[in-house]
Amino acid sequence: MSGGVDSSVAAWLLTEQGYDCIGVTMKLYDSEPEPGPQADAKPPLCRDNSCCSLADIEIARSVSGQIGIPYYVFNFKADFEAAVIRPFVQAYDQGLTPNPCIECNRRIKFEPFMQKARELDCQFVATGHYVRREQGADGQVYLRKGLDPGKDQSYVLYMLTQAQLRHILFPLGGMTKAQARELAREAGLLNAAKHDSQDICFVPDGDYVAFLERFKGRRLESGQFVDRQGRVLGTSQGQQAYTIGQRKGLGIAAGSPLYVLKKDSRQNRVVLGPSEALFTRRCLVGGLNQISGDWRSRPQRLLARPRYHAPEAPCRIEPLGADQVAVIFDEPQRALTPGQAMVLYQDDYMLGGGTILAEAAAETAE
Repeated sequence: MSGGVDSSVAAWLLTEQGYDCIGVTMKLYDSEPEPGPQADAKPPLCRDNSCCSLADIEIARSVSGQIGIPYYVFNFKADFEAAVIRPFVQAYDQGLTPNPCIECNRRIKFEPFMQKARELDCQFVATGHYVRREQGADGQVYLRKGLDPGKDQSYVLYMLTQAQLRHILFPLGGMTKAQARELAREAGLLNAAKHDSQDICFVPDGDYVAFLERFKGRRLESGQFVDRQGRVLGTSQGQQAYTIGQRKGLGIAAGSPLYVLKKDSRQNRVVLGPSEALFTRRCLVGGLNQISGDWRSRPQRLLARPRYHAPEAPCRIEPLGADQVAVIFDEPQRALTPGQAMVLYQDDYMLGGGTILAEAAAETAE
């Protein structure tokens, strides 16, 4: 329970359905800096619109009291730094654009957290994610997109395994956010009108550069902007400060708009070029997880979503072995970004996915 309305309604619904529930908040990092000279070097901390403040813990505790269930806080600070924050920083240093919410789900919520649940003799872990869980007649568990298209969160759950899915419940998958808020009001939950938290809790202001510099305790090393032929165009803040497809904030005067096409972490270079050079049809995807289907072993046509809020697009999947597939889109896609997840769908069933690789031999659109 994060203190937000979704997890609170999930707990209330399950209690109403007769489940014996326990409310739990994961303490992932300190909400206030340690005193002393190193305080400024700490990561950015919680704000009112994040999900980890002491106030949020108190809200979750109070809602648990309203519902009439026990409540605990589990300390996962060391796990979170080791499994989410440090890999996030390392990914940027390697020229990637990571999604830490996915790694939090993979490494924290559905690994050590589920182990804690087992220690408490709980059969299930329930979350407030908007995704539908379906038990198949074949014994498999399937995941379908949430009914609310504006809140569907299947993308960030592509890493779940069948063993995990047998012990996870998603009570909100069949309703809209508006319906969840209405249930919270009807139940008298004190956080019924609470604003949604931001996706990346440890960068609540969205300033990734400031976060990286505070975590490292030093400024990013400046680098070079170059064109596709390698000609130097100017000085960059460091490749970590830019994302594929970015136009604003480059500070480069040119006769036509320039966009970030590629990042070279070894030479600390950012390659710039025209917008049309961002469009590609093909990329390689690795670190695969298959929830359902046989797309890892057989070429087939599916739908693929290359970033969280992007629509799915028709494509062909070609298995390559060695935990990789090639994704070939029917139409060129803009700014396929190494480090982001590529998640596969068949109709509204989410089949799994993987990570877009930097080594992808992309085909530039004509």
